[in-house]
Amino acid sequence: MPERIHELLDRWLAEAPRRPFIHLPDRTLSYADLGALADALEHELRADGVRPGDRVLVVAENCPEHAALLIACSRVGAWSCGVNARMAPGEVAAFAAKADARVLYFTAGVSSAAAGHAARHGATPSCVEGMLRSAVRADAVAEPEPLASEVAAIIFTSGTTGAPKGVMMTHRGVLHFARVSAESRALGQCDKVYAYAPMTHIFGLGTVLLASLHAGAALEMRPQFEPAELFDALAHCGVSQVQGPPALFARLLQYCAEQSIAHPVAPQLRYLYAGAGPLDLALKARVEATFGQTLHHGYGLSEYAGSLHATRLSERRADTSSGYAFLGAELRIVDPATGEDRPTGECGEIWLRGVGLMPGYFRDPQATAEVMRPGGWYASGDLGELHADGALFVVGRIKEMIIRSGFNVYPGEVEQALNAFPGVAASAVVGQKEADGNEAVIAFVVPDPAQPLDEAELKAHLREQLAPYKRPTRIVAIDALPFSANGKLMRRQLLERL
Repeated sequence: MPERIHELLDRWLAEAPRRPFIHLPDRTLSYADLGALADALEHELRADGVRPGDRVLVVAENCPEHAALLIACSRVGAWSCGVNARMAPGEVAAFAAKADARVLYFTAGVSSAAAGHAARHGATPSCVEGMLRSAVRADAVAEPEPLASEVAAIIFTSGTTGAPKGVMMTHRGVLHFARVSAESRALGQCDKVYAYAPMTHIFGLGTVLLASLHAGAALEMRPQFEPAELFDALAHCGVSQVQGPPALFARLLQYCAEQSIAHPVAPQLRYLYAGAGPLDLALKARVEATFGQTLHHGYGLSEYAGSLHATRLSERRADTSSGYAFLGAELRIVDPATGEDRPTGECGEIWLRGVGLMPGYFRDPQATAEVMRPGGWYASGDLGELHADGALFVVGRIKEMIIRSGFNVYPGEVEQALNAFPGVAASAVVGQKEADGNEAVIAFVVPDPAQPLDEAELKAHLREQLAPYKRPTRIVAIDALPFSANGKLMRRQLLERL
């Protein structure tokens, strides 16, 4: 069994070095080609004095060079710290400072945004074409053992509910997830995975790259998501698996409507998965009707190096359950105030522990202490319920829960009702504080361009679906909902609009 992530590639370098692995529109790289890139970057890192426990920040959009740098860092013992190139300059600078990075890399060959950041940091060409790198910082402090050897990467949380934190992910955790993720969808050497999800996020790093390396599956790689490119890859490139946040599937459906596509041509497609956010039942039904495939769903987070729960490959559910626990994962539903277990079927905070759990937030013991509980449990801040069959249902987040007239209002429940109405393409619900300490339920609605939105009829629909305290006190039409680069809804931006 591999103990470090670069050993996933080592297996294929020994068994099938010439097998194609990464497919791009203009070229294909074999395992040997990726290994050669990793060799060059490993030599460069060692020549620069990068040591075990150092952090290497990569400002990136997906490309083979980024994958090779991940492998090279693992060989050296350094920690790769991914930052999406579409972040603002101030955010990139803050991440570099937070990571105390010894050197910064930029995937300028595929990303004009990365090239812009590289220019601001005075970067010069790397030994690998398409990569630029900053000057090496002599004063960066390497982390000591045993942490230096245990940690593979830092993933920065998206910051949708506060300041981003650096999640330390261990080799053991991400390798375990690569295995169980691949097994859960029967990923194998005949598969080709559409690899657009940013490898700067656990979704793209674990679910796509490392799981595919574990299983020997190929990647159809793109630096960004474009619906036309995905549909072309489905029709002509043999893509068999597509994973992404619910926002990706909403965008695909919108594109189908715009292009009058009833059913995409996808002769090899056999697996669809929505993660990294709550799944809406109306969206799920539309995706399944359009693609003729089950839309699978799961629950995970960066702090656990991936998913803990997912629906079963053989099961087609008529709900939005996140499925069943993976091997090695433990999950409890508790009263957030007392930590006592809630009865089956009742809502509470999701606590978790297991193989993939982080050792903590990088150099932030206070933030780590705030989420860790006795017995090694991590308090996720997510609300959910476990049914008698072990299926998990995620309701929302504690911080997003709205208190209206003394009752709890979960945005996801209201959004489900909104999205089921013809004329609503998407919605998001937030709570707005009122003078008396109560919270108003505010709904942001993206109208469906194919049919006009009648607000009076929408309100009548909501009266049939929701108790009075759950109904929006205000409905705001909006052109598009704000999402982060990782596909997560930015509710704070909606609150700022108010």
